[in-house]
Formats: sequence, structure tokens, C-alpha cells
Amino acid sequence: MKIDGSRRQDRATELLLSYHAAFNRADWDAVLALLTDDVVHDLEHGVREIGRDAFADHLECMQSSRSEQLRDVVVLVALDGDRAAAEYTVHGHPHRIDEGVPTVNGLAYVLHGGAFFEVREDRIARVTSYCNREAGLTQVSD
Repeated sequence: MKIDGSRRQDRATELLLSYHAAFNRADWDAVLALLTDDVVHDLEHGVREIGRDAFADHLECMQSSRSEQLRDVVVLVALDGDRAAAEYTVHGHPHRIDEGVPTVNGLAYVLHGGAFFEVREDRIARVTSYCNREAGLTQVSD
């Protein structure tokens, strides 16, 4: 199979890899540029946010409470390029403790996570993210 970017599946794969790379650089402008205006963001605690502005607010809130890197990213994309998933390991460190978010004595954490994506017109139209913070937390040295 030739991967040359001409197939929708190839473009969706590149899109998601770009999204995760921008996330890891904390380049929120680059992340937001990859989203549709009406992006749907389903958060792991059951809240649904709609729109690029809401996504930007989420990123800002996240950045003020913790630093995270998504490592060991594996991207899977449907043949038509419309749906995709990513699995990763979250390496993080809290800046502050948000109510209801478990931590390990405020130390760094490592946990498994993933996200499902909908792709429309070469942009991300939906992100449904999941991390089992309760079961996946392990203590890491400062």
C-alpha cells in the first residue's frame, strides 16, 4: 500500500498525529486550528462541550491545573477517514488539585488514556476522551 497523503485515511492519520504533537508542545493555537468551529468535546467525566471557544477554555483550565504529555501514542483510523481512535499513556504533574480529581499526594502521575475522533473536511469534529484516573494512577518521583 502506498501512503502518499492522497487517501482520506492517510490525511486523518496525519491530522491526529499533528493534534497530539501540538498538544504535547502545549501549542494551543495549533491544536485549535485542527478543529472544526462546531467541534464536540466529550470529556471523561461526562460533560459535553461544543465549539472551538469551549475547547479553548478547556485547554486553558487544564494548563492552569496540570502539565501533561501524551506518550506512546497509537492512532487507528477507519478506511474512510471519518472515524479514528488514539491510545496513549498520560504522563502528568498537577499544578493544583481540582475538586473530584484523584491524585497521588500531588506528585507526578502516569495513566492510560484514549480518545475517539470524528473527522470532517480534514478537521477534527469530535473528541471523546477517556482516562481512568482512579484506577490508573501510580506514583512517580518528583
